[in-house]
Amino acid sequence: IKIDQEPRGFLASRAIGSGFQSVLFSDCRSAEEALECVRIVRPETPEDEGTYGVATRRFTYMGYGGSPEYVQALRDIVVVLMIEKDGAVKNLEEILEIKGVDMIQWGGSDYSMSVGKAGQRSSPEIKAVEKQVMETALKMGVPPRAEINTADQAKYYLDLGVRHFCIGTDVNILFNWWKEHGGDLRKAVESA
Repeated sequence: IKIDQEPRGFLASRAIGSGFQSVLFSDCRSAEEALECVRIVRPETPEDEGTYGVATRRFTYMGYGGSPEYVQALRDIVVVLMIEKDGAVKNLEEILEIKGVDMIQWGGSDYSMSVGKAGQRSSPEIKAVEKQVMETALKMGVPPRAEINTADQAKYYLDLGVRHFCIGTDVNILFNWWKEHGGDLRKAVESA
């Protein structure tokens, strides 16, 4: 599940309690914010230093939680951070050093807007920053995930060493399906 900046903690805890095993946090700009995201999903134990306490949720399987299995389930949540703001790019290495950041995902649309180049996510300048982000993450041992719309778009990222992908979004997939099939139906109705 992708969580917006506010109310980050509440939404993440409810999503995890509902069974989500990965949380994608948007709008991180600093190492401090990255650490906050990790702490939100980790158990509140001395060794984990998280803030997720015991609660009755679906993933507790009809119990109140707090068991060793409950704690391990919280440790296993995959924490993904969107690198989509100028601050996140400027603080990238510090963000990637945070223990518990499992993966990052580039957000070219937000990044281009945050640097005053709205709508230019595919410009050579923005693509160069994306490449730098992917390479830095790989160098530091944090897997990056690339957003693509077709399998053909994976080659560029595979050549960089990226092995994780987000292919399409629900809104685009539905829009394209409705456009194609709705258009075909409109033609069929008009010709009848």
